[in-house]
Amino acid sequence: MTDTLIFDAIRTPRGKGKAGSGALYETKPIDLVVTLLNALSQRNQLDPAQVNDLIMGVSSAVGDQGSCLPRIAALCGAKGWEHVPGIALQRFCGAGLEAVNIATEKLRSGWYNLIAAGGVESMSRLGLGASGGAWIYDPATSLQINYVPQGYSADMLAALSGFTREQLDAFAVRSQQLASEASQKGHFKRSLVPVHDASGLTVLDHDEYIRGDATLESLAKLKPAFGGPSAVANHAVARQRYPELDHVQALHTAGSSSGIVDGAAMVLVGNRQVEQDLGLQARARILGTGLCTVEATLMLTGPVPATLQALERAGLSIDQIDLFEVNEAFAAVPLYFAKELNVPLEKINVNGGSIAMGHPIGATGAMILGTLLDELERRQLRYGVATLCVAGGMGVATVIERI
Repeated sequence: MTDTLIFDAIRTPRGKGKAGSGALYETKPIDLVVTLLNALSQRNQLDPAQVNDLIMGVSSAVGDQGSCLPRIAALCGAKGWEHVPGIALQRFCGAGLEAVNIATEKLRSGWYNLIAAGGVESMSRLGLGASGGAWIYDPATSLQINYVPQGYSADMLAALSGFTREQLDAFAVRSQQLASEASQKGHFKRSLVPVHDASGLTVLDHDEYIRGDATLESLAKLKPAFGGPSAVANHAVARQRYPELDHVQALHTAGSSSGIVDGAAMVLVGNRQVEQDLGLQARARILGTGLCTVEATLMLTGPVPATLQALERAGLSIDQIDLFEVNEAFAAVPLYFAKELNVPLEKINVNGGSIAMGHPIGATGAMILGTLLDELERRQLRYGVATLCVAGGMGVATVIERI
């Protein structure tokens, strides 16, 4: 099997996912993808006809994101992309990273040489849960699988782990401060591709959601987001799986949960042969991937076993990893990861995460992989792990080595 190399990793800025007021609301998701396709070929002096496939995570593949959006975007993109097949992938929050992992597996087979993989989500245009599904909307199904909303699961995880409201808020403030500092210092500049309108005017060239002025005092004023009358019913369901949970206190707020945003990301991956033939410059190797299931009511613990699986395949230990990107779906998720694997917070999300910048569901996995690579290069470090919890009780992870 051949090495899988990362040649480039780019993303759009994250725009606030508010209908009518978010900066990217009037930009169609297909145009976000076309923007990145153009940038990918221009930045790498790439003939798109050399790309074997375009794999993209799309969590809500309906409406503006319906059909096979990657293939339609290829038809609308720069000259040459019309020769590239496309596939839309749904693995909830893990779709963007899973797209890269599937591309990796196709490349390692030796049957493909170069693949563009990533994701897109326009949450201002579609909203959470737009794609429907029986597990949320059919009571017979949701009761059968002991489904509770993810926000309640986050409070369950906090309760089972012993995390306090103060700890969750402190992590959220850390995320905002680190993201604000990284943005101001230009740490995202290499990967960030501005979005322009049809006339060439800049629509958005920075992450719109960051609140660098967040403090412990301001977050302490926020009301819990997942309490109220519904919590009584959720608790009754959760107790069937976790009878030890006498009480689940509503702790997570809008300030300690991932932001709703719009955005897209793309990673160009290939093998040694295409590196030589096309004159591409490899930036990293993908050493291992992980994919797992965990208990589906709690559902948010997947990054731990997925990371361990990916590390085993890479032949590495947790102590050898220099940096981690653990998606901040909720503050309890990276805190749980750090606690279970004994990873110091100084190695986790060193430029902030989705609490500060937002979580465009289908795109986030590819985004954090790019952020990880940029930071490994900036610090001249070697190994990194990107990982996400995934709805339905799954986890996904990727181990990379900077070249």
